Amino acid sequence: MTYLTPTLSVGSTIAAPSSQIEQDAVFTKVIWRLMPMIFVAYLLAYLDRINVGYAQLQMKTALDFSDAVYGFGAGLFFLSYLLLEVPSNMLFERFGARMAIMRIMVLWGITSAAMMFVQTPMQFYGLRFLLGVFEAGMFPGILLYLTYWFPSARRGKATGLFLFSLPVAGVLGGPLSGWIMTHFDGLSGLGGWQWLFLLEGLPSIVFGVVWYFVAANGPRDAKWLSREDKSIVIEALEADGPVSSAHGGFRDAFKNPRVYLLGLIFFTNFCGVYTFSFWLPTIVKSMGVTDLTTVGSLTLIPYAFGALGMLFIGRSSDAFQERRLHIVVPTIVGAVALSSSTLITSSLVLSIILLCIAAFGILGSASAFWAVPPTYLTGKTRPAGIALVSSIGAFGGFISPALIGAVKTHTGSLDNGLYFMTLLLCIGALLAVVALPASMLRVGTGPVEGAH
Repeated sequence: MTYLTPTLSVGSTIAAPSSQIEQDAVFTKVIWRLMPMIFVAYLLAYLDRINVGYAQLQMKTALDFSDAVYGFGAGLFFLSYLLLEVPSNMLFERFGARMAIMRIMVLWGITSAAMMFVQTPMQFYGLRFLLGVFEAGMFPGILLYLTYWFPSARRGKATGLFLFSLPVAGVLGGPLSGWIMTHFDGLSGLGGWQWLFLLEGLPSIVFGVVWYFVAANGPRDAKWLSREDKSIVIEALEADGPVSSAHGGFRDAFKNPRVYLLGLIFFTNFCGVYTFSFWLPTIVKSMGVTDLTTVGSLTLIPYAFGALGMLFIGRSSDAFQERRLHIVVPTIVGAVALSSSTLITSSLVLSIILLCIAAFGILGSASAFWAVPPTYLTGKTRPAGIALVSSIGAFGGFISPALIGAVKTHTGSLDNGLYFMTLLLCIGALLAVVALPASMLRVGTGPVEGAH
């Protein structure tokens, strides 16, 4: 049974075309009802994924882990995530958003909380691998879910609101993680890092159950939309072209060169994003900040600018109906700022300012990028294609922390690793300029199904 219900008619009467004002009113209602649920779900997912970046400030010393052990374990999450993301997204479509996201959130919440019991590198690797297994499909599943609700012309804003949860997780996660590790350290014989995994893992389990009872699989199932509202949403979606079932789309996605092109671009962006996620606390600490609460508080500043970048660049790409420049320019500016932050050793304030610019550009460009694949990939290629793009990109989440951890272990400095990440980001921007035709990236001008 499939839940691609937006293409189905609502009732037997053909309604008159809706006006722009009517569409704006209905999609505003959809955003206010849908996006807070999606925002909280992915905020918890991202928090559970990156809290190891804060936990390692105590965990490495307590367990005698090297930077290489930490970097490999942090990145191992993405190896299993990469392997299972496509099949997980196919199941997402088959069983519907309610069941799929509940299953993902409950299992990853349990696994994240279980990180408190880690004592050896192999246990660390095993649980990070399982975390990737259980979370696989969450990111591409939500991107696919957005295509059930928003036509391409409105998807940049919706995607930006969804991705806004990533930097907000950093804004909230830094101070919260620092506070937990400082104030709970030693309570009941547990380290602060152990309390961190427990207290940040349990909410995911609870919210997964809440999602199942509150969320809708698609517009047709939404009890909070009137019959007329459903017709308006479906009319707008059908104007983009029919959304067909993913049956058979798995093979088509693997044969589509656009999928690999988009995946390579996202790979470079992901390397930059997870350089922040897993190493920002260490970068700040290397600037001479020793108090963990202060480290957490300072990391929220770049993440706050990353959040602004997500909102501003996503909305701007919709307003100008342009995606490519909104990917390329912020990426290059952010990459240059990231490498420049390593050259400023005498001023903490200036270093933080450069990290803010880097976060604004690198994280913000992702909101413009992820408005592209659901439009650029159409028909039965879309569900598996989105997941495959995300899977290829997820490999960047494995490479980035593992590489930087190895570099820091052997050289004692993060600088060379950050320079390499800057180079990768610039390569991704160049690839977007050369390989993605601007006309195909404009809102509402995606390719027809079957085009290559």
